[in-house]
Amino acid sequence: MLMTDAAALLPSTPLQKRVLVVAIVASFIAILDGFVVNLALPAIGRELGGGLVIQQWVVDAYLLTLGALILVAGSLSDHFGRARILEWGLAGFTLTSVTCGLAWNGEVLVVSRALQGIAGALLVPSSLAMIVTFFAGPAQSKAIGQWSGWTSAAAIVAPLIGGASVDLLSWRVIFFINVVPAVAVWPILMGLRKSDAETDTSKKIDYLGAFLAMLGLGGPVYAFIEQGRMGWNNMLVWIPLVLGAVALAFFLVHEARTPAPMLPLRLFGIRNFGWGNLATLAIYGALSFGFFSVGIYLQQVGGMKATTAGIALLPSTLLLMLTASFFGGLAGKYGPRWFMAAGPFICGIGFLMTLTVQDPLNYWTQVLPGQIVFGIGLSSLVAPLTAAILGAVPTEEAGIGSAVNNAVARIAGLICIAFAGLIIGPVFTRQGLYNAVIVTAVLFFIGATASAVGIRNPVLGAPVTEAAEGSGPDDGGSAAQRA
Repeated sequence: MLMTDAAALLPSTPLQKRVLVVAIVASFIAILDGFVVNLALPAIGRELGGGLVIQQWVVDAYLLTLGALILVAGSLSDHFGRARILEWGLAGFTLTSVTCGLAWNGEVLVVSRALQGIAGALLVPSSLAMIVTFFAGPAQSKAIGQWSGWTSAAAIVAPLIGGASVDLLSWRVIFFINVVPAVAVWPILMGLRKSDAETDTSKKIDYLGAFLAMLGLGGPVYAFIEQGRMGWNNMLVWIPLVLGAVALAFFLVHEARTPAPMLPLRLFGIRNFGWGNLATLAIYGALSFGFFSVGIYLQQVGGMKATTAGIALLPSTLLLMLTASFFGGLAGKYGPRWFMAAGPFICGIGFLMTLTVQDPLNYWTQVLPGQIVFGIGLSSLVAPLTAAILGAVPTEEAGIGSAVNNAVARIAGLICIAFAGLIIGPVFTRQGLYNAVIVTAVLFFIGATASAVGIRNPVLGAPVTEAAEGSGPDDGGSAAQRA
């Protein structure tokens, strides 16, 4: 069922309301867990040991499986039904969250985080694809704006949740709390099973592609994290790096030749999809690395408690949640291009303002102004970015389109955090923060440039074939317009 009334900017049926609630909750907890540990990392290190290396792995083990498998999860969503895949993902995510909370050493926690990433990969593409299926036109942009506001806020509000859990209870609580929203939304999700569109079970799932993606990403990530401990001369660093590079090459060859690829390379021939994902790579790499670095610095060098550090990063969250839906509506009306260009540029300026940090740390003059500027930029960015990318692909491929975009975002964070030791150094210092802030800002500026150069605003009433093939100026047109 699609709503085609362009005047309806909010969910107008009970089914649409349920879809939006489930989509937001499922994506929120999956994305939340990609970031919630950031301010708990010092406490995890104190209890389980391992230093910066184990801190990197706690984050990257989750992002590795999430980023690699979210692609095949998108195909599973289109193959078996979006509500069904959401059920599988939510059940798995709840179970692995409990195992993370019970971990008795660093190795168990890292393995549990990797398993949690597999379950998380089933959640995000199916949830967003359901929005694209049940909403159209300006209503779709508005719904995506609400989804983007809440799910992107997960990346920012996570430090507050993590900080409060560490200071008041234990870092283990950040994993146990996932059970509450999962259980609460489960009855609603069960009721959506009958709304799944008919699926074509004759299509094959690209399991070989998933294996090659995992190996291709895991090898280099292992090398860049462990080189700080083992050194570049160690063969245990070089062998995974080379194997990963070879696997990535085979992955691209395989995806180009297989009849049912988990990563349809042809989609990148659609202008807004290709350029939008390039912008996503830079922007979400900056977002992940920036908050990983600032969150740890505020505690380990700035002397803040975990809760205080979480509150210090909260202003940008509030701006995002209050205005993301508004900017989503504007992007639906005027087109996403200049919102996507201005937003990351403003984000980069906000992070550069953090270069004023000195000893002793003064939050009100050295951190807060940059966080406000960053929040303004992020608010104007997230909904237009999502709408531009998903609006460029046919509705029937919304699942894989969403999966590709989310995979790019998670892989961006995975790669950037793997480089943390090279950029920051083995021990966090103020100079290490400066290095991290500059790299973060540069990545945001790259994202702004890619958006300004590559993104095109949709042309209303353009022919479907041009948009689908990416050969005309309308290739950023929404799925609803092409339908």
